[in-house]
Amino acid sequence: MAKKSMIEREKKRQKLVDRDAAKRAALKAIINDQSKPMEERFRASLKLAKLPRNGSATRLHNRCQLTGRPHAYYRKLKISRIMLRELGSAGQLPGVVKSSW
Repeated sequence: MAKKSMIEREKKRQKLVDRDAAKRAALKAIINDQSKPMEERFRASLKLAKLPRNGSATRLHNRCQLTGRPHAYYRKLKISRIMLRELGSAGQLPGVVKSSW
């Protein structure tokens, strides 16, 4: 199981990303608009740089929802490979059957 501090840090980052998403998108639209004057685009880039770094979506890391494990994460199921195996063997995942040969 992952450290609780790491799981909480990811939750905090997710809140910041959700909070700042619209503001970041608006500033990026101004920066990428070539018809705007250079000074306005530069001011927008300065405002974007002043926003908290953890508010950027690239700072998020996928983690298993059950254990918090950051590696071997299945996006479709939102769990790690270890939990996938355990839940599949216990018959708690619909459509997953343990194979043996």
